Amino acid sequence: MSITNSDLPAGPPSASARRVLLIGASRGLGLALAREWARGGRQVVATVRGSGQTPLHDLAGTYAGHIEIETVDVTEPAQIAALHDRLADRMFDLLFVNAGVTNQPESTVAQTSTGEFIQVMVTNALGPLRVIEALQDRVEPAGTIGVMSSGQGSVANNERGGHEVYRGSKAALNTFMRSYAARHSGERRTLVLMAPGWVRTDLGGPDARLSIDDSIPNVVRTLDALQGSPGLHYVDYLGRTVAW
Repeated sequence: MSITNSDLPAGPPSASARRVLLIGASRGLGLALAREWARGGRQVVATVRGSGQTPLHDLAGTYAGHIEIETVDVTEPAQIAALHDRLADRMFDLLFVNAGVTNQPESTVAQTSTGEFIQVMVTNALGPLRVIEALQDRVEPAGTIGVMSSGQGSVANNERGGHEVYRGSKAALNTFMRSYAARHSGERRTLVLMAPGWVRTDLGGPDARLSIDDSIPNVVRTLDALQGSPGLHYVDYLGRTVAW
């Protein structure tokens, strides 16, 4: 992503700027989300997995005062707990979990090794819910908790097959979020499962229909539009409801 001076915020974030905690922002859609929110003047705490230099570090240098970098691996409960402790005196208007890996798309479930299956399921389904359970008290009572899901997580819309393990992991994520929502019914928080569309990233591949600029600004607008609407919403980047 190229950045010009016109992309930069006009000044430091105001006291009323929304505070975003973004899990998984070293590249791809997460990096684009960090850029979009920072460009809009929001204060973003964004995470990477390791200690090495990433494109997010370069972005943080460009948007000084708008992006702060933290470290967490969503597959490691101890790291999630440590992140919670480091954020103990912080509150956020939005927690968004962007975690996702895939395997060979042509592999059926039966052809997938146990290790590969576990990696995809833990990263895409178990890890995000562990993050949400651990960090929910860092989100304002009327704030938003969002997760990057996928249209491929829709059971109703699965008419072509393919990407079986990835589909299953996102369907599991959706189910776990629905269970979370049921346990927290009556609360004021907005819960969002976001399907960003098929986007040209390392994960989406070069043949994907959408560019990052087609998807991510609309993802941000949709999350903004849903703010203040309690309950669970499974929507795409244009705000359209996705069939379960």
